[in-house]
Amino acid sequence: MKKPRELALEIAEILDSKKGEDIAVLDVNHLTSITDYFVIASARNVLQVRAMAEDLEERLAEEGLEVRRRDGYSDARWIVLDYSSVIVHIFHFEEREVYNIERLWMDGSNRVPFEQKA
Repeated sequence: MKKPRELALEIAEILDSKKGEDIAVLDVNHLTSITDYFVIASARNVLQVRAMAEDLEERLAEEGLEVRRRDGYSDARWIVLDYSSVIVHIFHFEEREVYNIERLWMDGSNRVPFEQKA
């Protein structure tokens, strides 16, 4: 089984490969008991939001990792996928600006370095 940090970085790479933008990996272990990491990404439209989430679920399922909970597929403006130690937030650009969850969860020291290839 992968360590939470390894899983978070793998998720970020998968989202990057699907042209996710402004990808952030946050270590939130010291801020909450619900998870260890958040991975946050943006997409340009609802089709891309949904495609990124579906691809991520399929690729992780191939490794035997099933999502525990999912929400947001109906309107695909903000999809949340719960992998226990990592919670993934895939936003439409407009929703990400409105909710700005990084502001709530970033403490200045918990952003994990991740280089986007795209």
